[in-house]
Amino acid sequence: MTTSTAPSGLPTPLTGPDFGSYPAQDVRWLLKDLGGLALEAPTAEREAAIQSGAANYAESLPVEYTPTAEYQQLYASALERSARRIATAVGVVTGQGLAARINQPVLVSLARAGTPVGILMRRWAQQIHGLDIPHYTMSIVRGVGLDETALRYLAAHHRPEQIIFVDGWTGKGAISRELASALDRFAQSDGIRFSSELAVLADPGHCADIYGTRDDFLIPSACLNSTVSGLVSRTVFNTRHIGPNDFHGAKFYAELAGSDVSMDFLAAVQSHFGAVRGDVAEALALPRTMDGAPTWSGWEAVETLSRRYGIDNINLVKPGVGETTRVLLRRVPWKVLANPDALDELGHVLLLAQQRGVPVEEVPGLPYSCVGLIRPLAGADDDAEPPAPAGPAVVVPASAAVTAAPVTAAPVTAGDAQ
Repeated sequence: MTTSTAPSGLPTPLTGPDFGSYPAQDVRWLLKDLGGLALEAPTAEREAAIQSGAANYAESLPVEYTPTAEYQQLYASALERSARRIATAVGVVTGQGLAARINQPVLVSLARAGTPVGILMRRWAQQIHGLDIPHYTMSIVRGVGLDETALRYLAAHHRPEQIIFVDGWTGKGAISRELASALDRFAQSDGIRFSSELAVLADPGHCADIYGTRDDFLIPSACLNSTVSGLVSRTVFNTRHIGPNDFHGAKFYAELAGSDVSMDFLAAVQSHFGAVRGDVAEALALPRTMDGAPTWSGWEAVETLSRRYGIDNINLVKPGVGETTRVLLRRVPWKVLANPDALDELGHVLLLAQQRGVPVEEVPGLPYSCVGLIRPLAGADDDAEPPAPAGPAVVVPASAAVTAAPVTAAPVTAGDAQ
């Protein structure tokens, strides 16, 4: 575990190859290296602690999912299909970001999902516009907010009006709201105001100001964990290991180097930059209409689904391909809702659901490609009777999906974990 301090008294950013597998010029990690600490916990144990309120999800780490050969092939196929589409979205969101910051942005991605997107935006600006712009990545934790030490570092080294926050995609908009709230608190405590504009590759939740697309399609980096994110874990905020003047933390899984596809993902997308330049220019030339403003329609859709399925906690409903994938990889899923028109694009979701014994229910008219529902725990404790063992995934016909009965809260045992 390494720690260093900048002359200003603030911590020093981490860079590869000492931390992460990305080159130092691609990203500076505003994180504390927690390597050597045993922070991983079983999925069921984490879920019980999160839902009971005993712990925030960022106090521990999920066990990294080891993909099967079949899953890795699905990832490779998905990347081959979508690399050009992602490149176009990268160009559009970067163009909007440059315009919003008068060609002098400082990209600050939200680790981890935002990190490869921030790198691709930086590379687009460099290759297409000849601009060498800084890129940092930092932690945001739902229920805690942004890492304020990282914000102080940014304010000490850059003009706040240059900063643009970057994430991979939106779901219902929880992180967008967390970002705005955290920046309001920071403005009150430190007297420094950052813009809460969020730039994302895909905004199916209609809650971002700057976006490459609003389509809910698979961004292959959502399929894997650290092995497509520079071999870095999710961020950690645990006061036993993070002091008041530390950055939030993370681990570098150097031992997974043999499975690392982080640079391959970036290269696959960047290889299309030249070919999509015209498409990007056309998209950026279109006038922004009122349709471009956030409507928060995704949040409304999630509230409707919560009522339909008898789920009291909106945080247990995870809309969109990226969020559904996370549910299946990290949480204790109850079921997956799928738009029948999108099934051809959900191969990795269907495979993960099958591997975990999670039913897949077709829902015509679903405003997302899919939605992951997390199993509500009975009393959110570990003393309840365990459920029956999970069977293979079942796709419920569309005719039965809309009238599905609300879920009855069921406890979860370690047998349900990855």
